Amino acid sequence: MNETMVCAVGRVATQPVYREVASGPSARFRLAVTARYWDREKSTWADGHTNFFTVWANRQLATNTAASLTVGEPVIVQGRLKVRTDVREGQSRTSADIDAVAIGHDLAWGTSAFRRGGRTEAASPPSRPEPDWETPPDGSPERADVVQGQRPVAEPSLT
Repeated sequence: MNETMVCAVGRVATQPVYREVASGPSARFRLAVTARYWDREKSTWADGHTNFFTVWANRQLATNTAASLTVGEPVIVQGRLKVRTDVREGQSRTSADIDAVAIGHDLAWGTSAFRRGGRTEAASPPSRPEPDWETPPDGSPERADVVQGQRPVAEPSLT
């Protein structure tokens, strides 16, 4: 079946609402997506029309969404677009929902720290030793700036 996949970049407009339902965890929030354009007459950026989407997340994505997002944060949402038309009180209303596949912070606006979510013991992979990425198996440095047993000096930050 063909589905309309979208990627929306905007800001969290409402606090995520988390619920435990029969099919598993579910969360929803409103996403505000505002077009920006260059106004030549004023020589400045201006806001265009704002579209609002209801974003739905399920299972682990719902749990992580509720724990990670707050109002005003910039996010990127990828998912299936669902456009619905309802009749309420005699008036026809159209709404656009996104059934989210992935949600993340928009790093163009700031930084974010990733923390792996908790998993059950049965689902976790077997533990194995961390590989030594600094030196190849033969013991010789791959790069001239890497001395065995020492970490290379970090690049200066651009901030």
